[in-house]
Amino acid sequence: MIIIIRQYAKTTTTNSYYTGSMKKPPFEEIEHTADLALRVRGADYVDLLRNAALGMLQLSGVRPCAGPILKRTIEIQATDRESLLVAWLEELLFVIETREMTFTSFDLHIKNDLQLSANVQEAPIETLMKHIKAVTFHDLKISQSEDGLEVTIVFDV
Repeated sequence: MIIIIRQYAKTTTTNSYYTGSMKKPPFEEIEHTADLALRVRGADYVDLLRNAALGMLQLSGVRPCAGPILKRTIEIQATDRESLLVAWLEELLFVIETREMTFTSFDLHIKNDLQLSANVQEAPIETLMKHIKAVTFHDLKISQSEDGLEVTIVFDV
């Protein structure tokens, strides 16, 4: 399944995107004292990872510009689901900061909840509003909710 960021419709009541398939939005910015934070939801683990990436991109205000679209595969392994989530988002931040590219689509595949293979499309960055330094493990715990999975992610800015 490929999710293209521009297929989501921005709501006017919250700082999130809504797909209509869940009772609550897939991600939303929440108050945090000194950093940025997102509450992310997903029907399953793949959906949670995808929504976390989309939420982080929206939170940073990154926008692609016209230019060549590059396709590549990102592979990540971790010791637990929370570590895989952080490693995934850190890899995206690394590309944004070092290659000045953003992402226009993700096709994610998970094996044993500990191995991620992501086919992504990248485009040059036109705008980046907020620089996110890192994804933290602060109170990071993926939990079961009535709609699937939920996690709160704190970003160091």
